[in-house]
Amino acid sequence: MDLVEIESVAALIEQINELPNNYLFRGQADASWHLQSSLERVVGPNWSAEKARQFEEFSLKSFCSKFHLYDRENLQPSSKLAWLSIMQHYGVPTRLLDFTESPYVALYFALEASAPALQRDIALYAIDYSAVMDRSIEHIRSKDNGFSETRVTLFDRQDEIFDQVVDRFAYDIVWIGEPKLLNARLDRQAGSFLLSGNRGLRIEDVLTSPLYSSVDMQKIVIRGNLVSGIFALLRKMNITSKSLYGDLDGLARSIRMQMQIYAV
Repeated sequence: MDLVEIESVAALIEQINELPNNYLFRGQADASWHLQSSLERVVGPNWSAEKARQFEEFSLKSFCSKFHLYDRENLQPSSKLAWLSIMQHYGVPTRLLDFTESPYVALYFALEASAPALQRDIALYAIDYSAVMDRSIEHIRSKDNGFSETRVTLFDRQDEIFDQVVDRFAYDIVWIGEPKLLNARLDRQAGSFLLSGNRGLRIEDVLTSPLYSSVDMQKIVIRGNLVSGIFALLRKMNITSKSLYGDLDGLARSIRMQMQIYAV
């Protein structure tokens, strides 16, 4: 993964604008953090394929069995990917990692989770979505001669292919999906998920495997003293917690964010 260091807001905008539309982005509040799913963080240093399986199966069974007691939106998830996305939405640890089509939305999430007063460097990850999925599809084809899907045919069958192929055979690939059962918040945020096809492998280990060695992946490290300038830029673009969450939670987050920035 290429490391890009940013020293000014202007340089950040230039770096972002050079990337084509087939990239996905993730912002992180501390540049020293690795790309880790919430499941990886919960299992921690005792990570193993067996523990990952046990934790995922336990959380899925627990959540699905009681979901109907608390569901007030009459949701009807029909795939494992849909279930995992709903669990992710409500804070259950999963192997999903949140990404977005918008680098500016990703930046906002990095700022929102940061501590501006500490001026820690933040990070913006940029990954070539098309190249990742092409390599993943090629890998499946190398193992299964009957697999004939392309990125185009996968568009409205992501849930089905994940359940019946990727997850079923635990392929050592990265999978990027946008579940059919998309909640309003995820839609506002132009969100999608990146995950390991083999739940026993950490996301970073798969991304850095030889299969994806030719894929453009960038870790853009942004100096902590640029946070207030980036926040001002995002506000001018109407990228705030209010616009991204669209509820009282978003309003509260927006007020808290302004207080943290202006207190520096």
